[in-house]
Amino acid sequence: MRILIQRVSRATLSIDGREYSHIDGGLLVFAGVEAADGDDDIAWLAGKLLRLRIFDDADGVMNLDVTQAGGQIMIVSQFTLHALTRKGNRPSYIRAARPEKAVPLYESFVAAVRQGATGRVETGVFGADMQVALVNDGPVTILLDSR
Repeated sequence: MRILIQRVSRATLSIDGREYSHIDGGLLVFAGVEAADGDDDIAWLAGKLLRLRIFDDADGVMNLDVTQAGGQIMIVSQFTLHALTRKGNRPSYIRAARPEKAVPLYESFVAAVRQGATGRVETGVFGADMQVALVNDGPVTILLDSR
């Protein structure tokens, strides 16, 4: 499983031109499930996400995690994180999990994050055409892969 984390001042997710969810500061997380992923990948990434110290402390040093900073989290499914681009110009998504496997693992990841988070945890809709607007704070963008 791969997650792309962006520290944001705010983020809004819209579906069909209507706001579906938003956060006012914290982490925007794009999550892609790979065919080989399982429960161990979910547990490791959820824990790593919640403990990742990328928020400034009183001295301006990135030393706080999202819960210590009082941040919110938005998790958005994104199979394109598993794009293979080595050959040709058209990405291949053969490593991305099929929906019948990806949906339950994505939902397990969201549940694990909600269990450990102290702030709001928002989501998108798996498989929907979503528009995400964000203000990246820093900018801080980190890619984590459970493999």
